[in-house]
This record gives sequence, C-alpha cells and structure tokens, in this order.
Amino acid sequence: MRLVCGEIIELKRPRAASLGAGLQLFTILCDVLTQRDSWAFIVTMLSESPRGRERLSVSKGWRLTDRTKTLLKIELAIVLPAAALMGFSILNLNHFQRSMAVEATFQRDFSHVLHIAEKKTWYKADELITPARQGFPSPAEDKGQIEAKLDQILSAQPGFAYALLYDKNKNLLVSRVQPARAGDPAFCSSSHDAIKAASMWIPMEAPHMTGSLRMMDEQVAFDGGWMVQGNQEVYYSLAYFIPPHVDKGDVALGMVAFDNDFLRNTFFPEVMKQVLTSKIEVLRGDANPPIMIIHPKDSSTPWVTSTNWDGGKPEAERNFEWIFQGLTMGIKYRGTTVADMSAKFLHYNYMVLAALGLLMIGGVWLTYRNVFREMNLARLKSDFVANVSHELRTPLALIRLYAETLELGRLNAKEKYQEYFRIIREESERLTALINNILDFSRIEAGRKEYEFKETNLPELVCSTLDSYRFQIEQNGFVFEEHIAQDIPPLNVDREAIARSLLNLVNNALKYSKDRKFIGVSLYRANGSVRLEVLDHGIGIPSGEQDKIFDKFYRCGDPLVHNIKGSGLGLSLVRHIAQAHGGDVQVESAPDKGSKFTIELPLRSASRVGEALA
Repeated sequence: MRLVCGEIIELKRPRAASLGAGLQLFTILCDVLTQRDSWAFIVTMLSESPRGRERLSVSKGWRLTDRTKTLLKIELAIVLPAAALMGFSILNLNHFQRSMAVEATFQRDFSHVLHIAEKKTWYKADELITPARQGFPSPAEDKGQIEAKLDQILSAQPGFAYALLYDKNKNLLVSRVQPARAGDPAFCSSSHDAIKAASMWIPMEAPHMTGSLRMMDEQVAFDGGWMVQGNQEVYYSLAYFIPPHVDKGDVALGMVAFDNDFLRNTFFPEVMKQVLTSKIEVLRGDANPPIMIIHPKDSSTPWVTSTNWDGGKPEAERNFEWIFQGLTMGIKYRGTTVADMSAKFLHYNYMVLAALGLLMIGGVWLTYRNVFREMNLARLKSDFVANVSHELRTPLALIRLYAETLELGRLNAKEKYQEYFRIIREESERLTALINNILDFSRIEAGRKEYEFKETNLPELVCSTLDSYRFQIEQNGFVFEEHIAQDIPPLNVDREAIARSLLNLVNNALKYSKDRKFIGVSLYRANGSVRLEVLDHGIGIPSGEQDKIFDKFYRCGDPLVHNIKGSGLGLSLVRHIAQAHGGDVQVESAPDKGSKFTIELPLRSASRVGEALA
C-alpha cells in the first residue's frame, strides 16, 4: 500500500510541476511579446499594406510604456488561453469525427434503453404469470375441477389464449381456450390447432422441461417463435411451469399461451409507452424523443411499433432472450438518423468554433489597434512635451535677452527702446496664447472648460484681433487680405475663445507656408449662418488626413510639419470652440495648393449669456 501511495505521490508531483512550468512559460511569453522588438515584429507582420508600412515607419520611435505593457499582458492573458482552448476543441472534434465517438455515444444510450425495455417486459409478463401459477390446478384433482380452474384463470386474464395441464403418470392432458373469445371462430380454430400441435411434442419434451424447471429458482420458463399456420406465419409465446402439489419425481407441466392480439395491441405498446415516457437519464429533456419497433428476428417487417413510427431502419436493436424469443426490439429517432445527428452536432460545433475564431481574430485586431493607439498616444505626448518645451523656451529666451539689454542701458536710440518693448510684448502675447491653449485643453479634457457668452459685434472683434497680429504677418513677408462684411448682427459668443480660434488658424497659416506667402481672412453671412474663413497658399493637407488634424496631438506626416515646432492642440481647440457655439469647422485643402478653414456659427444661436459648460 505504501508503494502504491508512493507511486501516486510521484505521479502528482510532476503534474503540479508541469502546471507551474506552464504558468511560468505563459508569463515569459507575455513578457517577450511586450518587449519593444517583439511588438515591432508583430507590427511588421500586420503592416503589409501601404498604410501599414506608413504606420510602421512612424512607429520606429515608439516605446512600450508600463501602462501599454500592462494592457497588452491583460489582453494576451485573455486571447492566448482562449486560442489554446479553441485549438483543443478543434482537435477534439476532429478526433470525434475520426473515431465516430458521437455515433458510439448514441448507440450506447440506445442499448441502455433497450436493456431497460427488456427488463420491463419481463416484469410485466411475470405480473401476468404469477397469479396464474398460484391458481393453477393440481394433477391430483379430477378433470372437471381442472377445467373449472383453467377457465377461471383464463377469465381472470384475457391476455392468455389458452391454458393446459399435462401429467405423464396419468397420461393426462387437459386444455381450455379463452372463454372471452369463444365467439371468434378464427381465434378458436387457431388455438385448437396450437393445442393439437402441443399435444404431440409435450409428451416427448416434458421430462427434459420438468428437469430444467426444477433447477431454476423461479421454476418458470418461456418459449416462443414463429410457426406456419395455414398460409401465414404466426407468432406464439408460451409460459410453462410445474403445477402445485407435484412430487419431485413426477413429470407434470402447466402451460399458458399469450394471445397475439393482446401482445400486439396492449402488452408491447404499454411497455414502449412506459419506456419512452419514463425518467431515464438518456431520454430526459430530449427535444426529439425516440421511437421503438418490434419485428421478427429474421425479418425487418414491423410487428409492433410505438406511436409516430415513420419507418426506416432502427439505430440499435436487441433480441429478446429469456422471454418472447424470436422477436427483436429496435429504437431510433423520428425523422433523422444518428449519422445525421452526429454530422449536425459536428457542423454546429464547427460553426460555433468558426464564430469564436472570428471573435478571436477581432480580439487580436482590437489588441493590435489598442496597443497601436496607446503607443501612438505615448509618442504624441512625448512629442507634445518636447514641442511645448521648445515653444516656451523661445519666447522666454527672447524676453530675457531684450529685458537684460534694456536693464543694462546699452541702447542709445529711442526707436530701439520702442522696438525692444514691442518684441517683449509680442513674445509675451505669444507665450500667453500658448499657455492659454494648454490650459484650455486641460480644462476640456477634465470637462471643466467654461465659456462666457456675450452679445458681441463680430466684425469689430475680428478686425481688432487681426490688427494685433497684422505686424507679425507683414514682418514675415505675407500678403494679407481681409474681407469683413459689416451687415452681420450681434451674436452671443465668447470673445476670447473666438479670438483664440482665429489666431490659431492664422498662426498655422504663417507656420506652414513655403514660398507663396498669402493669408486671407473673410467674414460673411451665408445660409442662415456666419462664416469666418482663413485662406492660405501653404503646403496643404492630404485628403486622408483632413479628418485627423482636429484630433488632439495629431500632426500631419509631411516632413515640413515635423520640422516646425507645435503642440498639436490648436485645431483641436478650434473645433471644440466652434461646437461649443453650436457651429462647426471645415477644411478644404490639397497638397501644395493651400488650405481654407471655415468656422461656421449659427445666426440664430440661443441667447446664452453667462456660463456654459463644455
């Protein structure tokens, strides 16, 4: 026993060790997949399209942050086990298909049901035979008493066709036919023929039959089969036993024969109904309950069938052995076969696995997409920090330089003082605008951005905003045109927000123009709205990126754009401001043909004076 236990212990240890090794391997796999080089390889494999190659070229500067690694590990922890489970399920289904395991399962269940049906048949027949045995006459009684008792037995059980008593010592054979069917000539003729045939073989077989019965516990046996009567085959079934009060050495037999009509119309249909409606585990909850048949052992012609029998070949069969010999019981599903059900089962499971496979592919794609976005966002945030740092350093450096120069008193000309003061003011305004953009973006992200709507003369606001920026436009060599309509009624807007939107658009036109330096600003009414347009002849925007430029941190893939420092927040803020005023912003552009940005505000906007939460 210790040795066996020791073997069991030795078997359990490697299993636990293999489980730990599997978990360790999974952890290592996740760690490997979350490394930069490994993910770059995955991105390379997934990026076969031109757009994917473009993404890959942009992704060279990516790095996996701790948040991205955690996200990737969580998604891999879901995807990899699910993929392994799907693979195992597919292998298992293939094994089922090759080994016919589904058909074997049905055959086993059907065989179990048929075994139960045969037992129920035995019990039901025994319930009929036992009272007959107990009331059967003794050979010691006179013939009149024997006939009276035989009639009494047949009257009590209409399922018996006839009964007889044989005693070898007295050379006695007394028989009676079912009195309930005495008016049926065909039945009486058939029963008398059977009795006559029995009287010929019983004297020869009785000693052997009596000896066999005395060796049995129940001391009752059955005989059945098919015999020719007239021009047709009929089935017979007998139960024989030793009558009461027979000495051990005497040869005597009692016999009752089942009525064929009773077997076909009552006995077997009741057994089938009990089996098919019973609470057998294999039949419980079956949406398509099976049907049964009884046919001759050597023929497939139905002899007795259950309700709704639809023909066809039974899926499983069982021959009666101890009772009703010569008959075979079969079972099948109505309207289908086990092979069809097996094929349907496999087809259904393959379809489920295919659907799960599509979901898995979708999960892998979402994993790639989420990680791609996380890595792209991390890169954009890194570029944002670098660009904003540069944007802050430049005006601060100029302000500090000119302030130190003024502090040291190195200037003699009054014009120089005025120029230095103007430069300090302009750089301060530039720094203020940048900080305001960052603060506005922070409030928008936190959901705390507030606008103060006031009735405003929009043409006056646009003109004053452009006047403060006109010197910088002209200093950079731009041709500047403005067309401001004066027939625009007062609108409820946030003055500071509209001015900032206009300056962001003009500033972009300044930064992203090459040789054709032109800026045009127009304000006019059109289709029940007010439109503020900023036109330039700059580098333009590809059509595939025009929807993305209003996203936070996004900057076009043009090399000129990346060489020019910027925060990537200006257009995102413009769109948010326009939408907060009930309007929108559109862009019309083409590469090397310039761009036109249009802020459209509704003329009949709601009278919102006060605060409005973004």
